[in-house]
Amino acid sequence: MTASRTIAEQLQRAGVSRRNFISFCGKLMVVAPAGLAISKLTPAAMAATIGKAKRPSVIWLEMQDCTGCTETLLRTSQPDLGTLILNVISLDYHETIMAAAGKDAEAALKDAMTANDGKYVLVVEGSIPTKDNGAYLKIAGRNGIDMLKEVADHAAAVISIGSCASWGGIPSSTINPTGAVGVDAIVKNKPVVNIPGCPPNPYVLLGTVLEYATTGKVPKLDSLGRPLFAYDRTIHDHCPRRAHFDAGEFAAQFGDEAHSKGFCLYKLGCKGPVTHAPCSTRHFNEVVDCWPIGIGAPCVGCTEKDIAFTVPLFATVDIKRPLPPDYYPAVNPEHKPVSPMATGVAGIVGGALVGAGFIASRKLGDGSSDEQQPKE
Repeated sequence: MTASRTIAEQLQRAGVSRRNFISFCGKLMVVAPAGLAISKLTPAAMAATIGKAKRPSVIWLEMQDCTGCTETLLRTSQPDLGTLILNVISLDYHETIMAAAGKDAEAALKDAMTANDGKYVLVVEGSIPTKDNGAYLKIAGRNGIDMLKEVADHAAAVISIGSCASWGGIPSSTINPTGAVGVDAIVKNKPVVNIPGCPPNPYVLLGTVLEYATTGKVPKLDSLGRPLFAYDRTIHDHCPRRAHFDAGEFAAQFGDEAHSKGFCLYKLGCKGPVTHAPCSTRHFNEVVDCWPIGIGAPCVGCTEKDIAFTVPLFATVDIKRPLPPDYYPAVNPEHKPVSPMATGVAGIVGGALVGAGFIASRKLGDGSSDEQQPKE
């Protein structure tokens, strides 16, 4: 464990160039253009500020999960975040990627908790089963819920990564046989940051951790505990198909002409108008259009507790803002005939404006004014 080193010291030891780190900071600014304290700096200044911070110790627990959140974190590039994150933070325990196993893995967890008591960041992936005292998940002979409580008690902050950890996700849908819940239903004595998504954007996680490392505080959160810098607006606000929604142009089925032309997917069940997430502006793994709507599939609302895995995939949702297309003026509205007199008046006014514009352009073109022109 090397959490005592600064981030800059660790990057230098690992052979990560300053250029690559500044490039990484530039990517981070795209994720949080105004929502983080560090994002108000230039990439170079951000790199210098982050570099001075101590590497935060991170303990990563996996509960009922598919490991998808870990996988998306390790598959980023430009720069390779999978490698870079291991130098920016001190990931002291992670069942999936750590080399240790069995008793050695348990010793690593205990050592990390002891060395960084009250200072480490706990990241939890997956939902927590509560039925039968949490007997549906055991790790090293302990119920998952008991392990979570113990590790969370000694953490400085807790991050729920993914929809399952944020509120229960897929395991909690329908009849919920294991009594799956999110982390904040169990942990009540520590600040819990929810980063929902199936999976969420990995830069949101790293931005949250670095904000804590440099300022000692978690980012501002919304009413559901989500970082405002990433969940402050709906996907619909910046959807590339938004213009078609406003024009009342919708795809009726997959593969039809409207679908191939990029028309709005609302009638196919797109939940974008009610889903708060950064997907439409921050695509995954630096690949353009690497997100559902980008490949022609409707948003399933995976960041919303009352929608994801609850509302059927192709069912439409009620839109509160903006209004549905029926309330917009028609694209080609019918107009009453214009009277000849109105046409004549409009022509006179238009001619005067054109003439005035021509004279003004002449003056702007030669940089002169009436006062500068010689009188005849």
